[in-house]
Amino acid sequence: MKNISEYHYKPILDGLEFLRAKSHTIDFPFHTHDTFNIALILDTTFNIKLTDKFLKVPRGVLSIVNPDEVHATPCDRDQGNSFFTFYVSPDVIKSFNNNRNVFFRNKVIYNTQLFNEFYFLSENLENASVNFEFRLTKALKQLVVNYAEDEMFSYKTTKLFQTFINESSFETFSLDKTASQFGIDKFKFIRLFKQETGLTPNNFVLLKKIEKSKQLLKKGVPILNVAVDAGFYDAPHFYKNFKRFTGVTPLVFQDSYFVQ
Repeated sequence: MKNISEYHYKPILDGLEFLRAKSHTIDFPFHTHDTFNIALILDTTFNIKLTDKFLKVPRGVLSIVNPDEVHATPCDRDQGNSFFTFYVSPDVIKSFNNNRNVFFRNKVIYNTQLFNEFYFLSENLENASVNFEFRLTKALKQLVVNYAEDEMFSYKTTKLFQTFINESSFETFSLDKTASQFGIDKFKFIRLFKQETGLTPNNFVLLKKIEKSKQLLKKGVPILNVAVDAGFYDAPHFYKNFKRFTGVTPLVFQDSYFVQ
């Protein structure tokens, strides 16, 4: 079977989320996270698109994406890709670097010992006999010490859209209307917006809606209410896009917080 994914949550280290994807064939569109993504590539070469490069990551290694780093992950349409991702708070990672900013320039980490440790932890999320938090903390510290740099990552080279980004709710976003507010046509708006954020306006708005829906789901809000409150025009539209960006359905995501 394909596209069988699990989502998990553990209330440690500022809250940890995990995605276990098996034979995943649905492409993840360009998006960002507010966490460090540490992925174990379990089978089949994994592809990562960044704004300036295309990476092919072999099985048996670690792949890392920094917070706010725009990326997409095309998946193998025939075999699918299997991987396990740790979503780790930036504040946690910074604490392992004397509270200095952390940036992973190398997105592919060839370290068999570290891979095996993260893999062991991924297979023992609920094993009470494993000191999970201690071992994960040790592995993350080793990752930071050996591979991290002190650097603040940002795509934002201009401030043209910062007020718009910070103050808009995006539930009723209109590309034409928004472009006209800036006195430019929509094609120039798209080009400038992507230069500033790394994302197209539509993907940026959709990602904001997904992030809002995740916060509501974590609070236990009924899924249909979440779809409306986050600005999706119906439940199927919400389900389809939520899974495109997260790898799982809203129900699976919500259950990870409430079904232990």
